[in-house]
Amino acid sequence: MAFGLIGRVVGTKSSRLSTAARLIPARWTSTGSEAQSKASTGGGGASLKTFQIYRWNPDNPGKPELQDYKIDLKDCGPMVLDALIKIKNEMDPSLTFRRSCREGICGSCAMNIDGCNGLACLTKIESGSKETTITPLPHMFVIKDLVVDMTNFYNQYKSIEPWLKRKNPASVPGKEILQSKKDRAKLDGMYECILCACCSTSCPSYWWNPESYLGPAALLHANR
Repeated sequence: MAFGLIGRVVGTKSSRLSTAARLIPARWTSTGSEAQSKASTGGGGASLKTFQIYRWNPDNPGKPELQDYKIDLKDCGPMVLDALIKIKNEMDPSLTFRRSCREGICGSCAMNIDGCNGLACLTKIESGSKETTITPLPHMFVIKDLVVDMTNFYNQYKSIEPWLKRKNPASVPGKEILQSKKDRAKLDGMYECILCACCSTSCPSYWWNPESYLGPAALLHANR
């Protein structure tokens, strides 16, 4: 398996995380027979599919690697998160990833799936024998496997003070301020962000200047 790694180094992090943890694959490409390999169809009507999952453990420092897991799609839910849960519960309990609501609300299961950032709970498993590659969000520090360090992302969000502010002080301090339907409608399109970081970690400007460029998620809330 030949692959390219793009990494960024932040001084405050280098003492805490190894070089391997700071390198996130931007794109993985197969060569030779690997590019033509496909998940086989097992006996008994099984529909096997291979998932290539990024693995890195800080307790066993070394180069990150892609580990293959084959699961029967007929015995698995339709979403990528279903496959990850099945692998963790039935095949490899050491596999580490974030998840919570399974409804596309919390943003916990954001990761890179076949080269595109998205939520594992909302991404359907592609039918057919093509392998599915799952890696962490790009250009983020890896804590373990598919879990990335969101500290800088949340600090940027905090820095823009993302709460609604009145231009004029309340006429009666301490009294509830009612919001009209017209004012509420002004927020449409600016409150739906769930802070999953998929957009920010897809942005080249955020890759190269994460300390100075807030990224699209924080800027959206700042505009609100």
